[in-house]
Amino acid sequence: MNTFFLANTQLFRGISESEVEELLLCLGAHECSFQKGDTIFRAGSPIDEFGLVLSGSVNIVVNLYWGNSIIFGHMGKGEVFAENYAAVPGKELACDVVACEDTQVLFLKMQSVMTTCRMGCAYHNRIIQNMLRISAQKNLNMSSRMMHTASKSLRERLLSYLSEQALERGSAQFTIPFNRQQLADYLAVNRSAMSNELSKMQEEGLITFRKNEFILNETARDE
Repeated sequence: MNTFFLANTQLFRGISESEVEELLLCLGAHECSFQKGDTIFRAGSPIDEFGLVLSGSVNIVVNLYWGNSIIFGHMGKGEVFAENYAAVPGKELACDVVACEDTQVLFLKMQSVMTTCRMGCAYHNRIIQNMLRISAQKNLNMSSRMMHTASKSLRERLLSYLSEQALERGSAQFTIPFNRQQLADYLAVNRSAMSNELSKMQEEGLITFRKNEFILNETARDE
């Protein structure tokens, strides 16, 4: 187990490598590997553990009755998923968690996280604090997605999302974590219509893109 990597994740922030190693035993940690497209957690299933992405990435996907789907979130290396459902005993998942690529996941028992050990060790209290911060950040991320999809205009949804990505990275040049279909699902728009709009935006000089790499044209913004 790469305790150096884990000690630098948000979940284990402020906890030393030796303490992380001890915590893993306390939290019933175990690793699993998944291939691209594998369903890690399936909607309708109750869970008692959550995952931390060791490598690769996962999407949080809601499958609609008519066959299409919506991506509600994307978790990359070092991020956790399904912690809210794991914290509520018997609560069934409303979404699938799907591997976007070959992915390795560390699973941890939520009840063990929420219950401090008999010694009341400082590092166990720290992981609870870290989990609260992670949940708060995810609530903010959900608010951001609601902001992106609030507009009826496809262009405004794209501009809202791309602007946020540039702001987060502190650069007008960045790579987004979605392919075309995944971005369309995330923004709740039609893929073909979105691709056409992106092409128009590039022709107008607003953006330059290649696959999932984007550059926002600041000159066009000033015109």
